Amino acid sequence: MNNNPTFEMTRRSALRSLVGGSMLLPGILSQLMADESARANDADPLSPKPTHFPPKAKRVIFLYMSGGVSHVDSWDPKPKLQADAGKTVSVNEFQGRKGDFKMFLQRPRWDFSPHGKCGTEVSSLFPHMAECVDDLCVIRSMRSDHTNHYEATLGIHTGSFTFARPSIGSWVSYGLGTVNQNLPSYVVIAPHSPYAGGQVWGSDFLPGAHQGTLMLPGREPVANIQRRVSTSRLQELELAAMAKMNVRHLATRSGDQLLAARIKSFETAFGMQAEMPEIFDLSREEEATLQLYGLERGSTTGFAWQCLIARRLAERGVRFVELIDVGSSDNWDAHGDMNTHEPLAKNVDRPIAGLLRDLKQRGMLEDTLVVWTTEFGRTPFNAAADAKGREHHHWVFSSWLAGGGVKPGVTYGESDDYGINVGTNEVHVHDFHATILHLLGLDHTRLTYRHSGRDYRLTDVHGNVISPILS
Repeated sequence: MNNNPTFEMTRRSALRSLVGGSMLLPGILSQLMADESARANDADPLSPKPTHFPPKAKRVIFLYMSGGVSHVDSWDPKPKLQADAGKTVSVNEFQGRKGDFKMFLQRPRWDFSPHGKCGTEVSSLFPHMAECVDDLCVIRSMRSDHTNHYEATLGIHTGSFTFARPSIGSWVSYGLGTVNQNLPSYVVIAPHSPYAGGQVWGSDFLPGAHQGTLMLPGREPVANIQRRVSTSRLQELELAAMAKMNVRHLATRSGDQLLAARIKSFETAFGMQAEMPEIFDLSREEEATLQLYGLERGSTTGFAWQCLIARRLAERGVRFVELIDVGSSDNWDAHGDMNTHEPLAKNVDRPIAGLLRDLKQRGMLEDTLVVWTTEFGRTPFNAAADAKGREHHHWVFSSWLAGGGVKPGVTYGESDDYGINVGTNEVHVHDFHATILHLLGLDHTRLTYRHSGRDYRLTDVHGNVISPILS
């Protein structure tokens, strides 16, 4: 393919001569104009884009709990599991191995009770989030395709369980662009690297500008945010000279998306120098707001800090903010002892409840979709009757959504009596993704990108919107 601009103009002139006066002319010219428009958008991949239909949500805050939160100890009450603890059940798979296994049922470690006007039952593991159930849609019939952390983490983020593909945040950025050119459209705040590493927020074959920008809790969440030259005027002169050379360089390489993305990253970085320091400056936040999150004034770490920064990013136009609570170790992977869930829950419970309340009192919850999920659940059984932990369990687990056009104060789907399999209304990861995109005004079957000769999408060839949970 010849990407020389002169060739493009010559082609257009030739077509005008060949089809002049023909009935085909309007259609051909329309296609040419569309091609030129597409090339113009490639030059600024983050330019705002129209939705497929009116959206309910303008932005997403994605709360990811790494390691596999036990559904039967948190969001999915199982009185029969409590009553039959110690009895045996037969399953045909255990930790990815096929066969006939006899397992011992294990009782939930935390008690469940109804909360809010809706009466949704939540365990004592999450006392603060339990107080927010009237704003939550709890899905108790989630299903994944893999029992390993790496693949399941990749799946909940990209829809692919085997190969790296663009993350959901990258697809949202690609589909919607950004409303604030001074900030990234997609931000990830994580204290440690999760399973699958940077693939979790990678853009893969999508233009590089849609990759998530990683921020690390601490005194310098974004490295090199302060300019290194002595004055802003000198920096502006340097950047203007570099921009002129970049534009000239790009003009001879039309369609080079990697180059366009790199140039765009320079522009975004300059804008971030102006806006990011103010976002991280919490000195003007009221004491009542800090208390809402459980954040000590002056602190720059912890999940409470992550949640408050997420709200500040969201209200300044960032489309997709993901918060990861821990990394690929010391997480919710409670093989040895379920009691390790206790400090992990304490780390996130009050901050998440504070985030929901803060968004609601600012009028932001109605157009902000808050997502809480993990990669899979944990087994309601184990191979030993006296086992203190639980193993990986992808057959069914729990997630929840709030705000952004979701019905509040409801539950959707059920697991069976023991929480082993989906009982009713299965929600596969692909369905989960399709619904998130739908709430943003994006049809998951139309949000595609041509790569290696085929059109790819977040949900591949699967996925159905969960219509019953839409308000």
